[in-house]
Parts: sequence; structure tokens; C-alpha cells
Amino acid sequence: MEANHASKADIGSIAEKNRIVARIADALLEREGFLLIGHRNPDEDCVAAMVAFGLIASKLNKAAYIYLSGDVHEQFSYLLNICTYNSIVVLRDEDPLIGTIQAVVAMDTPKPEMLETREDIRKLIADPAVVRMEIDHHLGSDSSYFGDEGYRLVATASSASELVGYLALKMDDDPRYSPGEASGGFLARNFVLAVLTGIIADSRMGKYLKTKRERWFYERFSSLFDRLLAQKTAAGSGNFTSKEEVFAAIASLSSAEEECYRRMMDARGRLGTLEYVVLGEAEAAAIHDEFGEDTMTTIAKAVADDLAEEGGRLGLVAYPDHPSVSALMQFRVRRSHAYRDIDLRDILGALSAANGGGHPGAVGFRFPKSDATDFVAFAMGIAAKIDALSSR
Repeated sequence: MEANHASKADIGSIAEKNRIVARIADALLEREGFLLIGHRNPDEDCVAAMVAFGLIASKLNKAAYIYLSGDVHEQFSYLLNICTYNSIVVLRDEDPLIGTIQAVVAMDTPKPEMLETREDIRKLIADPAVVRMEIDHHLGSDSSYFGDEGYRLVATASSASELVGYLALKMDDDPRYSPGEASGGFLARNFVLAVLTGIIADSRMGKYLKTKRERWFYERFSSLFDRLLAQKTAAGSGNFTSKEEVFAAIASLSSAEEECYRRMMDARGRLGTLEYVVLGEAEAAAIHDEFGEDTMTTIAKAVADDLAEEGGRLGLVAYPDHPSVSALMQFRVRRSHAYRDIDLRDILGALSAANGGGHPGAVGFRFPKSDATDFVAFAMGIAAKIDALSSR
């Protein structure tokens, strides 16, 4: 692919950096599919940055695809598990491009010649309708830009993951980009883990941090990491002192996600065109108590996605929030990629669901618990109405 041969340089001001962040954030709202690519033989920071960006897109109910060619080192398995349970598609060499892709994002790659691509991806990159974005911390004479002007978050940083963290912090503070209270915001556990993985890897546990800003990011995400992991690991985990401890802790959380997924899928049922999981009050409370709110929310989304794809039409997950969280009942509906006969936003109006939102392929909505004396009966009534709408 043809490179912009200007050498990469640091962004001139904080104001300009924030304008670039705003353009990328606006693209995340306005565009529907994001293909994330990195350099050949990707290291921890490259993979972690792609996963972290994919999580931002996923929070906004946008499709995210990560292209990884060849073998993936075993140490990245927990990052790929994060993708599995957050509806981020990992494309391998034999997998075709799917869905609508309106942006290609290059991560952690000094120059375009180093990007891992293939013929169909190169054609996509050359399409003038597709925006090219770039997040990178490699500067200097042996570098050149990939991204379109205005979409190059290329700056001095400890890692590409730090820059994705900066993007999320800015978006988290701006109500225009809010993914909604039910999602927990952008700085959820898996996002923090991905960002910190990249920072740890490129700075060797913080030993090679050069500036106050880099140290601030490292401390900010380290403290978030410790706090979020302490909520979901055994008491006494304390602060993590080695990269190996970080990876071990994340691997244990991945195992918990797998078990939570299995528990939810045990409640699977079918009603007409609709595959569903409806959890009763006691069942939902037990899963919440065992796995925590963040894992439960993440896995509910993954289950709805898989129900839709496996059933061929629609997938529904419904459960009442734990009393410690809210007095709401949660519903998520997902549409299969192959089924486009219904815009799921129409469901919100048909159900008079004022507390909800989404896009044509996925919506989430909530009702007060006071609306139902029997949650399962109420949820199955909702399921019947959704099935009727999709069967017209």
C-alpha cells in the first residue's frame, strides 16, 4: 500500500490532540464496522491496543474485527478470550471479511509497509469511502503515516495501548459518547486489563517510562486494574508485582467468564423465531453473586449475540438486576448478521420502552421491577411480542 512518506511527529498541542480524539470518537458513533490491523508478528502492545479499541466499539454496539495472521502466541490467549465474550470477531487467514466495514484502524505500526494485511484488506484500505485511522507511538525518521489526516492519534506515549486509554478517558468524560449507565462506561475491567497489558509490556512494568504523563497513565490504569481485579478475585490479591501475576489473574478471570457463559446458556429456550435466555430472580442473583456485575453484563451481551447467530434470527437475554445494583429489569436483543428484515429499534417503540437504545442490529432496554409481579412471566410476554414483530 502507498504510504504518506512524511515522518511521524508528535502532535503539536493538547488542543490538536483532543480534536483528533473527537474525530475518532465521532467516527465510532457514525460508522458501523471497524477493522483493526497491526504489524506483522504482533507483540503484546499491538494485540492489546486492538482489543482495547475493539472494546470501545463494542460498548457503542458497533461491529469490531481484529485481523491476526499466522499463529498467536499462547500468552495472548486471555486477550482473545476477552474478544470472544465481547462480540469482537477475530479474523484469521482463512476467514472472509464479513459485514459492513467503514473504517480501518492501524495499531502500533511505525509505517504502512509493516502492516499485516492481505489482498481483500488492501482493497478495503484503498476504498475512498473507508476512513483510515491510526493509533501509534512510534515517531521519527524511520516512520510514515497510514491514517487519513485528522484521524492520526500518533504521539509520544509509553505504548499504543496508552493512547487508546487516553481516547477512552476523553470519551468517558463526554456525555455525547456515553454507552449508557447499564454498560458500566468505557473503563470496565476488560478494557483496563487490555490497556495495562500494553503499557506493562512496552514499559517493562513501568521501568522505561520517560515522562510525567506516561507515569501518570501507568499509575492511573494500575490503580484501576488493582481495584477492579480485587472486586473479582480472592481477598488478599493486593497489588500485582510481576507481569506473570497479571497474566495469571487475567487467565483466572477468563475461566470465570467461560463458566458464567455456560450457566446462562443452561437456561436457553426457543419461542418461534426467537432464541432466548430468561433468568429468574434467584438464578440471576446467584450468577451475580458468584461472578460479579461486570462479568454478568459482558456475558449477557455475548450470549445474546450467539443466540442470534446460532438461531439465524433474533437472540434475547433478560434478567432482573441484583437488588444492590438497581430496581430494573434488563433486556438485550440481538439480530443475526444474516437476518435484516427488522430494525430492532422498532421494538423499543412497540414495547413502549423509553429507557433503552441501540442500533438496527442490537438494542438494550430496561423496565422498572415494579412493572412485574412475576419476572419470568413478564419477560416471556416481552419475548412473545418480539417474536410476533419478527414474524410479520
